[in-house]
Amino acid sequence: MARKTHNRRLNDLDGKDWVKSTKSWFVINPRPRPRERLDHPAKFPEELVKRLTRFFTKPGDWVLDPFAGTGSTQRACSDISRNCVGIELNPAFVEQTEAVSGDVQIHTIVGDSRDARSLLEHYFDGDIPELQYIITSPPYFDMLRKSRGGNESTHKQRETAGLKQYYSDDEADLGNITEYDQYLEAIGEIFDGLHPLLADRAYLTVVAQNMRDVDGTLRPIAWDLARRLSQRYELRQEMIWCQDNKRLGCWGYPSTYVSNVHHHYCLVLQRES
Repeated sequence: MARKTHNRRLNDLDGKDWVKSTKSWFVINPRPRPRERLDHPAKFPEELVKRLTRFFTKPGDWVLDPFAGTGSTQRACSDISRNCVGIELNPAFVEQTEAVSGDVQIHTIVGDSRDARSLLEHYFDGDIPELQYIITSPPYFDMLRKSRGGNESTHKQRETAGLKQYYSDDEADLGNITEYDQYLEAIGEIFDGLHPLLADRAYLTVVAQNMRDVDGTLRPIAWDLARRLSQRYELRQEMIWCQDNKRLGCWGYPSTYVSNVHHHYCLVLQRES
């Protein structure tokens, strides 16, 4: 499938809104989840998707989320008149996105993003739409399987409430990879495979967080993903998504520094010919 080479207008923002959108950090506090989406352990907020997608696309463009989860990207795109397709491995989460609808095309495919191209070719009968943007938040290594610290953490609260602490037990689930370098390469290979489907000079945004492992080691997931993905794409910028409504935990007191991590990195990359 040939990709177009063009120098198109990126979005439909005026100059004032463009400038506001280029601030390198911003605060978004996700709204409470509906009950039917509580079982997903790491939901992606629609407000974040809208902010980023409005900047990197125009109405009618096609957007892909290769780790679609409960369909946050699909719902956000429907609200702002973008076409969207999501790929999600876990059918228990996909069931929650089937009712998404609107004036544009919104699709969800059950499958492994390692096979994204073949999944999309089959779903669209060989005529894959040209993607103008990819936005996603991949699993953060196997961190959801690990309880860190003795506080009443979100992880422990979910366990008490009978909710999932991790995505699945599927061997294909990237959140079950226990070797860090293997995890990074698996993510990198997925984005390598998506490269031919993205329009020339189109952008992708990957939302990731650096995480402290149970032994105290910092896993610089965002920074290492940026390095790996820049083997295939041009790394352009980063934005910092902050939350200021999360509860503070008393981690490490009184002898060890452990921060309350309330920010994520939005890695901005671009496809060049």
